[in-house]
Amino acid sequence: MKNRYLPVVVFSLLALLAGTTLVAVNAEARAGGGKSLGSRGSRSYSQPVSPSSQPRPSQQAAPQPFSPSPYQAPQPAGGGFLRSMAGGLVGGMLGGMLFRSLGFGGMGGGFGGGIGLFEIILIAGIIYLVYRIVKGRRNEAAPYQSPSAMGGYGEPEAPRPIQPAYADTAGDLAAGLSHIRQMDPGFDEQRFADTAMDIFFKIQGAWMNRDLNGVAPLLTPDMRRIFQEDIDRLLREHRVNRLENIAVRKVEACEAWQESGQDYITALIYANLLDYTTDDTSGQVVEGSKTDPVKFEEFWTFTRPVGNNPWQLSGIDQK
Repeated sequence: MKNRYLPVVVFSLLALLAGTTLVAVNAEARAGGGKSLGSRGSRSYSQPVSPSSQPRPSQQAAPQPFSPSPYQAPQPAGGGFLRSMAGGLVGGMLGGMLFRSLGFGGMGGGFGGGIGLFEIILIAGIIYLVYRIVKGRRNEAAPYQSPSAMGGYGEPEAPRPIQPAYADTAGDLAAGLSHIRQMDPGFDEQRFADTAMDIFFKIQGAWMNRDLNGVAPLLTPDMRRIFQEDIDRLLREHRVNRLENIAVRKVEACEAWQESGQDYITALIYANLLDYTTDDTSGQVVEGSKTDPVKFEEFWTFTRPVGNNPWQLSGIDQK
């Protein structure tokens, strides 16, 4: 049976690989190839947060005071039934004694004409049972009560810290930018956006020229290696990826943080351009279009040593 299904499994795997290759060939060929690459530090395996979901300083909700709801101790199973049963027995015993004291003792036979030792022991046992049930319930609730609630003299509980509604963080942008400004008081978000746009244009130009020497200081070593491997492939295939009419419509920071002595800012870049690839010798278009512009949104992550230092591109993620 296994041998019968082996060709089917192999054929399915080959078809899957062929489909993957086809997707790679048809992907945009701009710098980065329309795929995710590089590093975002410790956030490399998390999707960047879109600016629309990040609260701006003017939009941040005011912290709400913490008001804990009173703890409700769990009800032990059968507690109500046992109390009812015990109460019924005690009531029955008292009623029986009352009737006997009025002269009806002979009618019931039972315990004779007065209160005997057996009846006293039985009533005491029932009262003790009720006492144990009530005490058990109090002991179960005790760990969840403060010393003052139990009549003790312990220190009052410290108030719980108030947590703002937005402090969660795949990265609180305002807090991240504030930390960056602590080490670089002259940091300006708009100036950073201009720098990011300038780096974007320079890298796209170097990509089209298949020469990264002019932009090496703008790339982390890892990003330069990845770009160089793609450029070497284009050179081997005698192809040129041409990028024309580049228009950047928006550059907006969406995450900012610090780790391991590095500043990180991830920005959403929204742009459109003509993106097509030609053959070196014939000049004919082999991928893309010379007339239909490509619109795209990508997250570009920039890093630098903490402080007033130049930024480098460290990663690209697709939205």
